[in-house]
Amino acid sequence: MEAAEFVQRWSTSGGSERANYALFLTELCDLLGVPHPEPSLPENARNAYVFDRAVTFTNGDGTTSTGFADLYKRGHFVCETKQGVEAEDERELFSEKAQAATKKRKAGHGKRGTKAYDTTMLRALGQAQQYARALDPAEEGRPPFILVVDVGYRIELYSEFSRTGGAYVPFPDARSHRIQLADLADPQRGPDLLDTLRHVWTDPDSLDPSRRSAKVTREIAASLAKLARALEADGHPAEEVAHFLMRCLFTMFAEDVGLLKENAFLDLLKSIDDPAHFAPVMESLWRTMDTGGFSTDLRQTLKRFNGGLFADNKAIPLSRDQLDLMIEAASQKWNDVEPAIFGTLLERALDPVERHKLGAHYTPRAYVERLVVPTVVEPLREEWDAARVAAITLAEEGDAKGAAAELTAFHDRLCDVRVLDPACGSGNFLYVVLEHLKRIEGEVFDAYDQLVGDRQIAFDLSHTVNPEQLLGIELNPRAAAIAELVLWIGYLQWHYRTRGKVDPPEPVIRDLHNIENRDAVLDYDAREEVLGDDGEPVTIWDGHTTKPHPATGEEVPDLSARVQQYRYIQPRPASWPNADFIIGNPPYVGEKKMRDDLGDTYVDALHAAYKSAPHKLPSTIDFVMYWWHKAAVAVLSKETRSSGFITTKTITQVTNRPIVANFLSGDERARLAFVVPNHPWIDAERCAAVRVALSTIDLDSADGTRWEVIGERAGLDEIQGQRALWAIRAA
Repeated sequence: MEAAEFVQRWSTSGGSERANYALFLTELCDLLGVPHPEPSLPENARNAYVFDRAVTFTNGDGTTSTGFADLYKRGHFVCETKQGVEAEDERELFSEKAQAATKKRKAGHGKRGTKAYDTTMLRALGQAQQYARALDPAEEGRPPFILVVDVGYRIELYSEFSRTGGAYVPFPDARSHRIQLADLADPQRGPDLLDTLRHVWTDPDSLDPSRRSAKVTREIAASLAKLARALEADGHPAEEVAHFLMRCLFTMFAEDVGLLKENAFLDLLKSIDDPAHFAPVMESLWRTMDTGGFSTDLRQTLKRFNGGLFADNKAIPLSRDQLDLMIEAASQKWNDVEPAIFGTLLERALDPVERHKLGAHYTPRAYVERLVVPTVVEPLREEWDAARVAAITLAEEGDAKGAAAELTAFHDRLCDVRVLDPACGSGNFLYVVLEHLKRIEGEVFDAYDQLVGDRQIAFDLSHTVNPEQLLGIELNPRAAAIAELVLWIGYLQWHYRTRGKVDPPEPVIRDLHNIENRDAVLDYDAREEVLGDDGEPVTIWDGHTTKPHPATGEEVPDLSARVQQYRYIQPRPASWPNADFIIGNPPYVGEKKMRDDLGDTYVDALHAAYKSAPHKLPSTIDFVMYWWHKAAVAVLSKETRSSGFITTKTITQVTNRPIVANFLSGDERARLAFVVPNHPWIDAERCAAVRVALSTIDLDSADGTRWEVIGERAGLDEIQGQRALWAIRAA
């Protein structure tokens, strides 16, 4: 069957979707050239690709109920078709907390193009999400796609490539995830849409944009490293080169996302015949980008970028070969950069000592999400589920104003959330949080469009999820600067994904000072240089710089990288800004290595700072426990809703375990909401495979979730989720 014939056959269908959906999906399989669903078997575990796949729900009262997904393919998708009336059992649609926020209501699907119709499609999405989340993660695995199908009219795609069963978001974005059936027969768009659907059926992971983005990001980092190496060889200081290249890369990024005219910067570079003209041309351009106004270099009016990045507009003179390297870097697709790993790779590319690690492993994004989702995203999604259901109900009752109020109130709440990473490095964790917040915001916008309309008017451009909500503390000044840059790149990417071609307000970037360059656990009045008996400064290894071992090739400490030792005057615990959520991946330094890695004077000051109430920590704990303890204090005092950390696996052992147990006992106690006691990880600084523990705490009274790694192969692990109390809680 050809696409035009398929569209013609089904576009006139007007009967019951329950009667037609199986035939429609079967003929869609023929059009895509993929196998039909298989006959359903009595043993549900064997039903890997069937219609009406049974899914068991665990209810809040301890009972179970069964729902039926219209079409299910294991490891690929859950498909829900639009029905004439809602499901009889609304327990299948949303979580108990969301149900409690609204009353039950029966409604027809409404005429296509009406708000009633849009609410039905939103409910169908909610139902499909509940099916996906109810699937056993060990036996079935969570599918990467959800399809919501209105037979004969529209197919909506939603993706969740991390397979955590969490947030399914419009694929590829909120502006183009709806496939009208007629588009399948369009000569221009049809082939690509059919190819996308074919991959959903056959190879869904190939559609994961992070796969392509990771490759692009590596290539971009390699280009920058090559250019940095050439400039340093000419005698330019590494820090000067780093800041110069950061200005260059943001200009390249601005061009590719549309803040500059298409190819304007690349063409400008290509037009420079004499390399001696490069520096004055760049400085002229950056002065205009800093203040805004007409650029004689690009022959267009530029927005005011500001943000501190272009306040220093100094450019380094380039040779002909170096200018060619700059042109090569500018030719990359910068809008495809993956911020979740870009910070790590950029830091390596711009550091002459660490540059040899550029091709080494970095922490996979899926690992980062494994902590971010239960700590930050799931609590916010519970709130969003409740707000969305309330808005749908009000819209069905004809109260568009009430629905608008529900959605704008939740959006206000989303824009007020603050998340702190007190060991933020180059910002990878904070970016992943930002992306999830922007995804939720996109869903709010989409729901507003469907239920109310005119959301571009309702939601002011200046009132949006933005980097100001992401707070960080980082000791390394270069990493702190990169973290700010990463957040702005990620923010602008998601602005255009959720807002379309609407430009952001000016200034495009702001100097927020939300990433603080300081020690996260130790503060003091002053510090003095420590001198040896010979009067010379006392130095130690800097604690993170490594080099390949000449025999094994493994990363080992580079003892030539030295830092000055200081004596700390009036040491005390460092303060943290208030935040709704705290996450992080603090340094992996065990108690026995602290003096070697951090120095005697620092460790002595740390012990002195935390020897008295309210902290009163023993001197035998690992370095990471200072972060864990401070976050737990914030949770117990109700300043913070939940906190989650990657820690050394020794958090469960005798020296560190009492710190955790102290917060899990007594009348006022926290709970372990989520734990993975033994998880593979990549130590990004040392590029080494390590074992860690993931733990999230909050003040909820329900049992937490313990996950166990059930298999690992070629760096890819599988996770089994289990509802249980963690044994340490009883200690």
